[in-house]
Amino acid sequence: MKRYNDVEIFENLAEMVRPSHAALVVWDVQNALVKSIFNRDAFLDALARLVVSLRGKMPVLYSLITPMPASFQSGWAYYSRMRMFRVDDPAKLPSFMTPGTSDSEVADAVRPEPGDVLIAKATPNLFLGTNVETMLRNRGIRTLIFTGIATEMGVEHSARDAGARGFFPVIATDCVSSRDKEAHDRSLANLQRLAVTATSAEIVKAVLSD
Repeated sequence: MKRYNDVEIFENLAEMVRPSHAALVVWDVQNALVKSIFNRDAFLDALARLVVSLRGKMPVLYSLITPMPASFQSGWAYYSRMRMFRVDDPAKLPSFMTPGTSDSEVADAVRPEPGDVLIAKATPNLFLGTNVETMLRNRGIRTLIFTGIATEMGVEHSARDAGARGFFPVIATDCVSSRDKEAHDRSLANLQRLAVTATSAEIVKAVLSD
């Protein structure tokens, strides 16, 4: 670690993911998304191992897609969902992440446990419309380890914003996924330049080396 202008600069993965100032983000690992990703079994296996390894050592935050009431959603929200579901009329849109449905629940393999933090949000950004930044600052968190779905959507968006807000964003490369492998691969290539990338095994090794 270096200190410059009275600012601490982490220089390696072990310094970044030290449990005293790191948190694990499990992004939108809800059944409706998990069932459509290209590498479901490998993704869930790797993520489950990572969550078990880090739970109890640092906070674990689960984000949950929680749509706004229908009459309060934006035109863009409707348009993007119409494009995703390939329909030409918003009235044809299927229900999506309705609270209380199986689709909205976190996959059993990585189910939250008491002490984990659940974050309801309506955008692909961990910080927008939530109290997450205040919570992290209160806890002294400086590094966010990102996992989840989809790599090119909420994971990349939130990691970019985390860096802009002064957090160290770390991407667990085998614990992020998408329904679109090409988009996932492009996003990981972007994130290698914009964040710190490492496998879940490398992250666990770094955490345990503290």
